[in-house]
Amino acid sequence: MSRLEQILKLDPSQEIRFKGPFTDVVTSELKLHNPSESRVCFKVKTTAPKRYCVRPNSGIIDALQTVNVAVMLQPFDYDPTEKNKHKFMVQTMFAPDEQVDSQEALWKEATPDKLMDSKLKCCFEMSVEDQTNTTQQNNLDNSNLNVLEENVKVSNVPVKPAASSEKVHFTSPKVNNVESELKQSQNECRKLDTDMKQLIEENRKLKDEGIRLRKVAISDTVSHTPIPAPAANALDDSQLSLPQIAYIVIAILMGLILGKFIL
Repeated sequence: MSRLEQILKLDPSQEIRFKGPFTDVVTSELKLHNPSESRVCFKVKTTAPKRYCVRPNSGIIDALQTVNVAVMLQPFDYDPTEKNKHKFMVQTMFAPDEQVDSQEALWKEATPDKLMDSKLKCCFEMSVEDQTNTTQQNNLDNSNLNVLEENVKVSNVPVKPAASSEKVHFTSPKVNNVESELKQSQNECRKLDTDMKQLIEENRKLKDEGIRLRKVAISDTVSHTPIPAPAANALDDSQLSLPQIAYIVIAILMGLILGKFIL
């Protein structure tokens, strides 16, 4: 069964043209004219629904009336060498005499023998100036991409570590002096610690000897004269003061050494 001839008059009738640049939304107008005495339902379809926005994409055209349809192409990277295969189809049928509550239901119930359609191609046009700018921009982008790839290659080249024999150590003279003084101070502290231990040991021996002498003096009252209490107390005081003197001397020496190290 042959299909019905399209009742609407389309302008343009063969192809929809879009003029660049395509860095922003480009709108083209499609006029649908109803030359008949009846109402006509229409619907606009496309093979690339994500690339286009159509307003209105469906509706009813009264007798002898015209509807302007805006076809909006979304921004994209234009390539003049790429072949465009996008197409549009305007599908129509006569509207019923009664009130139409749902066009969607009306299209679902329509039989193929009642449908009419027209197909249009899409054409992208660029001015010579815009096309030149686009080509230059593409060349610049490709050049930047090549430079980036070269930089990545250079950054990935392994770096040979320097041999241990080639390492150079820089040492400040001031640091050497500080290290030398620190070692000297540590040696002097060790020497003072040793001297202090010797003094403490000698003081312990003297105390033990004093205690032994007191015991002998007390037990041997016949052959020995007892040591007067004040003298014994004086001996104890002199013996007990030895550690104090040693501590004072050590503190003075350590103060001098630390003062020299800080300055």
